[in-house]
Amino acid sequence: MTATVLVLVETVGDYLHILEEQGFRLILGNTPALREAALREHAESITAVLTRGPVGLQAHDMDALPNLQIICVIGAGYERVDVPAAIARGLTVTNGAGANAASVADHAMALLLALVRDIPGADASVRRGEWRKAMRPSLAGKRLGILGLGAVGLAIAQRAALGFAMSVSYHNRRAREDVPYAYCHSAAELAAASDFLIIATPGGAGTQAMIGETELRALGPTGFLVNIARASVVDTQALLDALKQQGIAGAALDVFDDEPNVPDALKALSNVVLTPHVAGLSPEASEGTVRLVAQNLQAHCAGLAVLTPVLQ
Repeated sequence: MTATVLVLVETVGDYLHILEEQGFRLILGNTPALREAALREHAESITAVLTRGPVGLQAHDMDALPNLQIICVIGAGYERVDVPAAIARGLTVTNGAGANAASVADHAMALLLALVRDIPGADASVRRGEWRKAMRPSLAGKRLGILGLGAVGLAIAQRAALGFAMSVSYHNRRAREDVPYAYCHSAAELAAASDFLIIATPGGAGTQAMIGETELRALGPTGFLVNIARASVVDTQALLDALKQQGIAGAALDVFDDEPNVPDALKALSNVVLTPHVAGLSPEASEGTVRLVAQNLQAHCAGLAVLTPVLQ
């Protein structure tokens, strides 16, 4: 048994040959026009869908694919996949947990360094011929809080603790027994215990606006926030207010509510660093996530348990 895969993602095109080499038939639907054509011409033959969290797959999409068996999500987040609807239809859902963890963790630390040390401002100063020397905090020995200690959060913690001698605290739905880091029972408690707060938890209803006015106030005027997870985890208006009023020292964001549209109010602030949702993009991460999709599809087609199931 093999699979015909509807590909809704646009970021791993150079590595789709990995799936084709494993015998999977691919149908591209990574633009609105291609998606409409694929559903019109190939709906009966499609047995698998490759998507990503912000693109998702809704119940009506599943209804349009009568022979669909499995939904594979690249990356850890699956916030716009209707998992309950998939399970009700007997479909298997997998994600890419861990496949891009190293890349995302690297980017999180790069953003933190750029933000705290004001690298963009220093670069702009040199280019303008100003030679401005600003006194900025060091990372060494500071307190790092991580919201979400999954594969990405753990990779960030290791870099911070081993590379910068930072003390690490975290908040999860439940404490982990296999890590040496301090557990906080709420996001507000975590923010209060942190000099720097990195958001690494999946998006979705369970984490909606988890970081709001209360948590930002707890982080305080010398605290910095980095979000490489999903914009929905942070209340954007509360963040804007905190940044404008010096309620926190600064923020670095790789994710936004309405990508690729970034609020002008954010762009106008000098205490933010912005990147276009690229934390998980690296050749290594892209290849790794497609190979994980291939392994999940192979297992499913062989009647075996998939490697990274999404369970609810």
